[in-house]
Amino acid sequence: MRSFRLSGIDHAPFEPLFALTDAELAERGSLAVRQVADADFGFPCRVSLEDATPGEELLLLPFEHLPVRSPYRASGPIYVRRQAKRKVLGVGEMPPYITRRLISVRAYDADDMMTEAAVCDGPKVAEEITRLFANERVAYIHLHNAKPGCFACRVDRA
Repeated sequence: MRSFRLSGIDHAPFEPLFALTDAELAERGSLAVRQVADADFGFPCRVSLEDATPGEELLLLPFEHLPVRSPYRASGPIYVRRQAKRKVLGVGEMPPYITRRLISVRAYDADDMMTEAAVCDGPKVAEEITRLFANERVAYIHLHNAKPGCFACRVDRA
């Protein structure tokens, strides 16, 4: 049984950035770069857990996805779509955002230490999450796009 849930990141911190011009983004030192999706695939929004469609505006910017007191503290680049709202998926739901990519699955304990990691094809991710959560030490899981290495989403027990 799939007893996990994928969730996007909070949209609120990014909304004000879309109102800024490219020059204002640069002046603030936000390191955000405005882009427009030019393909159906390749612009995964970490808020909505969906790929942007051609013509949609996004910001590419750094994001601290593991802001913890641990050697595994981490940040990396993410895409956020304009007007995207945080999505929390249904129990066991696996969107195309995940299933059509090669995914790195990283399990962490309550002390934010990585306990195990694997790389698998998108259609196998749910099976790997279920396997990792069978270990009671696993508190949460992060998914990353394996090729570019960037954060995709968080997975919690449902």
